[in-house]
Amino acid sequence: MNPLDSNALVAVIGAGAMGAGIAQVAAQAGHPVKLYDNRPGAAAQAVAGIDRQLGRLVEKGKLQPDAREAISARLQPVDAIETLADAKLVIEAIVENLQVKQQLLLQLEGLCGQDCILASNTSSLSITSLAAGLQRPQQVVGMHFFNPAPLMALVEIVSGLATEPAIASTLYDTARAWGKKPVHTRSTPGFIVNRVARPFYAESLRLLQEGAADCATLDALLRDAGGFRMGAFELTDLIGHDVNYAVTCSVFEAFYGDFRFQPSLVQKELVDAGRLGRKSGQGFYSYAEGAERPPVAQLHSQASAERCVVEGHLGALQPLVARLRENGLAITERAGKGLLRIGDATLALSDGRLASQRAREDGLRNLVLVDLALDYQAATRIAISWSADTSAEARDQAVALLQRAGLKVTGIADLPGLVVLRTVAMLANEAADAVLQGVGSAADIDLAMCAGVNYPRGPLAWAEQLGVDYTLRVLEHLQASYGESRYRPSLLLRRCREQGANLHD
Repeated sequence: MNPLDSNALVAVIGAGAMGAGIAQVAAQAGHPVKLYDNRPGAAAQAVAGIDRQLGRLVEKGKLQPDAREAISARLQPVDAIETLADAKLVIEAIVENLQVKQQLLLQLEGLCGQDCILASNTSSLSITSLAAGLQRPQQVVGMHFFNPAPLMALVEIVSGLATEPAIASTLYDTARAWGKKPVHTRSTPGFIVNRVARPFYAESLRLLQEGAADCATLDALLRDAGGFRMGAFELTDLIGHDVNYAVTCSVFEAFYGDFRFQPSLVQKELVDAGRLGRKSGQGFYSYAEGAERPPVAQLHSQASAERCVVEGHLGALQPLVARLRENGLAITERAGKGLLRIGDATLALSDGRLASQRAREDGLRNLVLVDLALDYQAATRIAISWSADTSAEARDQAVALLQRAGLKVTGIADLPGLVVLRTVAMLANEAADAVLQGVGSAADIDLAMCAGVNYPRGPLAWAEQLGVDYTLRVLEHLQASYGESRYRPSLLLRRCREQGANLHD
């Protein structure tokens, strides 16, 4: 490791929530820190706020009083940018405006020493563009923290076209020394997280628009079956629809209108109406005092479920068999094509086709498709859909079987890929394309999505666990169903399938 010396002065410009958080992280790591903001008194106010936060940690027993004093002593609010001249690292966390940031970096280049690293906390602007007008563009690098910076582990180290590799390496090692989980990425639209995460929001928005289910139900499925900490609608309400929609539009435009990143008309309508989420009191959900969250749709069956037949290996659905046994079902196993039968019902893991299409093409009567779960042993809810000719009796038998396993069962409209499966497949597809295009390594992309947005599993690791061939087949079926380039599979997935390779190879 070759991090900055802990005695090196770190300067942070911008005393908002991000700037103050970054200043706190650097001070906690032992650096003397100067915090500057062009608003009179803002830096001093931010430092006082940091000290209060440290005080709360002391009250909770998470920080020793003398450590609080030492950290606070290392934080110095300053009123003049000229006082930053002796900094070895300057991190700007000001407004997301290219020209404003360029002007600041130009000023800093003339002010600070030639060995000073100039870092930007930008979440979306090109590091190459930020550095383009400087005499020493090799000293400019992205250091993208996630909010709140003291708590979130991920830091994206973003290299522009001119960034010196040794500079990026130094900041990577510095972030690790600060207790963070850094990843390397190139300066492409969205970097890693804001690019790869787009399908998480986009697929739920599309499912809502197509009438698959309501917001509360789709969110519950992503949480209770997919293992995500929050569903897409509650998460965008938390982020703010103005912010989330703007990022989507920015990525869409930066990729010259690639429909993989197409913004949602549903979200645009919320923004137009001023329903920005928690901060406005209304988004997909109401946050008015006393407002209750809408109920989650659930199917109930009174049918008996005592025995079932497993034909062949069920793929990712196979762990459900053990759960059924644990709940007392008699199970007969025989050769077959990966089907689960109870009474007149035939259950199968979705492969991305419509239930009605698969029933017709594969000659399956009373077909009920089951959605993907992160862990079928731990999931509390699962989604199903069924073909048009599935009888009500057969559907009830399928629901009874899943209830017997201790699962809450939610029915959704017959749409390709259901909810969790299509979301995971699209996340893996975008992550694979990012690897293919050299945006980041497979390991760094998986780490970024887990550490930056709390995914329960890295999307590429998830695709490997499901099988590259199966993931690719799901995407091919989605593309065939919609006939859109949005669902085109990544060449990397095709190459791995043909070569028998893993995505992390």
